[in-house]
Amino acid sequence: MGAIISYFQSLNWANPSWDVFIYLFFLIGALLYGLSLGRDRIIVILVSIYMALAVVSNTPILNTINFSLKINDNYALKITYFVGLFVILFFLLSRSALLRTIGGGGSGAWWQTILYSLLQVGLLISITLSFLPLNMTQGLTEVTRQVFMSDIGRSAWMILPITVMAFAPKGGGGDE
Repeated sequence: MGAIISYFQSLNWANPSWDVFIYLFFLIGALLYGLSLGRDRIIVILVSIYMALAVVSNTPILNTINFSLKINDNYALKITYFVGLFVILFFLLSRSALLRTIGGGGSGAWWQTILYSLLQVGLLISITLSFLPLNMTQGLTEVTRQVFMSDIGRSAWMILPITVMAFAPKGGGGDE
């Protein structure tokens, strides 16, 4: 915790680094985005993220498409495939019975919405950074690489949302 505090104290706000943008996106994006969507939609988005990641990471035909298009920037296409598939899956799943089944019928407590949105944005950042080549992420600070890119960090971002979905109270809204 001391390393995180000293990191934020050493920030140069006149010349911000990519780390600053990542953390600002993480905090502001999670709060505004989460509170505007609500817990049930965020759960559907989390499921869409996991499904898109599984497809992009494990579908050999995507490499064949990259080769046939003669595109060398595999990371850019991987991110594009991931985001495109994620958006398509979200719209398909939000119109399906999954929203009613997983969501539990309520909007959830405010703290659940914030927690789910923080986990979701952290997962998206971790996945996106994992697609980038090493030379593009070397400029990030050690704290950012530990939080979002290390084996422990990536594992935590993959496992925590599932754990919270499994054990958090379902539906009901209000002050659960």
